[in-house]
Amino acid sequence: MSFGPAQAELMPGAKNAVETCLAVQPHEHVALIADEASRSVAASLAAALEDCGAEYTGLLLEDFGPRPMGGAPSAVLDTLESADIGILAMNPQPGELGARMAIVKVVERRQIRYAHMVGVTPQIMQQGMRADYKMVDRLSDRLRERMLRAETLTVKSGAGTSFSAHFDRGLDWVKTSGLISPRYWSNLPAGEVFTTPATLDGTFVCDATAGDYFNGKYGDLQATPMKMTIRNARLAGVECGRKDLEEEFWNYCHTDENSDRVGELAFGTNLGLSEMIGILLQDEKFPGVHI
Repeated sequence: MSFGPAQAELMPGAKNAVETCLAVQPHEHVALIADEASRSVAASLAAALEDCGAEYTGLLLEDFGPRPMGGAPSAVLDTLESADIGILAMNPQPGELGARMAIVKVVERRQIRYAHMVGVTPQIMQQGMRADYKMVDRLSDRLRERMLRAETLTVKSGAGTSFSAHFDRGLDWVKTSGLISPRYWSNLPAGEVFTTPATLDGTFVCDATAGDYFNGKYGDLQATPMKMTIRNARLAGVECGRKDLEEEFWNYCHTDENSDRVGELAFGTNLGLSEMIGILLQDEKFPGVHI
């Protein structure tokens, strides 16, 4: 399908995604999956694919059923089964995590290059997607090499964050620098180095965004930060001036036996970013530490 005409201001970021991050070649076939909210972004990505001579199959999620999706549409999974490259550009809705992970499972099984752009907006295409990803890659390499030797990390901030994390040398530090390979799919925009901590104890104050659909529902949390108490890498308590957010986040983190676990501790390495925008897809790449 066609996503419509591309907007000129989105094309530099789209070309960066297609030509630099995914290194799409003319003989390759791309599965370009999007939703209605991300149509303008998808249109720019489609135009960039056409410019480099690659074939693509465009799929609009709303064509396959109502949102939020209870599962990944079979047409989407089938297209990924034969694609050389996948791109998912969409805005998340409550209850769709399982559908997104079904897409990722196909990508990981087939080991194709894949850009996960969940939460992407035109603003992000004009900011984080215009970064110099070769520079981000060099910085990420240096930081990863340093962290491979680290046993403990202590993090403190003026907002009240104060925690210590300890690392298992058997668990790797992974970089997602924007240069995507079959081994590691990546978010775009990119720029982080991460691991799973063996333990993490202390307080984490979230004063930017809580991620997933919380982005759109609650936005930037600077005015109403969320204080998390973490013991042995598991969420032990949440305090927030917005009690609806406090309750909803606590429930979100208690949907299965490991959803309260700190699964990722990461450094943002995208030096092209200068401000938080309230959308996790980009904000987590901002230089600093997040969990």
